[in-house]
Parts: sequence; structure tokens; C-alpha cells
Amino acid sequence: MGDYADCCGRIHAGTARATTAEALMRSRYSAFAVGDTEYLLASWHASTRPPSLELDPARRWTGLEILDRVGGGPFDSQGEVEFRAHYRDGGRSGVQTERSRFQRAAGTWFYVNGDH
Repeated sequence: MGDYADCCGRIHAGTARATTAEALMRSRYSAFAVGDTEYLLASWHASTRPPSLELDPARRWTGLEILDRVGGGPFDSQGEVEFRAHYRDGGRSGVQTERSRFQRAAGTWFYVNGDH
């Protein structure tokens, strides 16, 4: 649990900030893994944010692979990250692949949307 506390846990708690689109995407993956819907909604761009979010408690996220990234650096205003997230659901394994789009406003990265 030390890795979570040193990395994404600090971002979720608001004591650190995701400095790149990939860092935000990784923190959002971790938020899905720990069930932190408050952080997921807060890191979602206001133009596309749903009013609420319910996570499936049976789904356990088990791994993340970064497949591609475009832009999204500390001095960019937009970025894309393509990833593959692995999960277990009801004893069965699954994979979700998405190309996510991010936007930075006032120094803060936000998830905008993604294509599965």
C-alpha cells in the first residue's frame, strides 16, 4: 500500500497534483480501483461530467498498461492517453481499452472523454 500512498493517494487526497495527462489517467485508474467516486467526479471536466457515478463493487481492477500518449505534458493544454485496464468481475477476467482525452485548465488536468 506504500506505492498508493506515495503516488495516487496523495493526488486523491489533494496534497499533490497530476502534472501530466498520463498522471491524471493513472490516478483515475487508481480511483476506480479503490472506489473513490468523489475524486473521479472532481477530476472530470465540467463540460462532460455526469451528475453522479456508481461503480460496480464486483469489478476488481487488476492491472494497467499504457499503450500510447500524445501531448499531455506539463506545458501542454491537451493530451490523449490510450490504455488497457485489466479487471476481474464475478470470477471472470476482462479488459477495457480506451483512448482518453484530457484538458488542462488553470494548471489542473481534467478527463474530458474517451473512445472504447
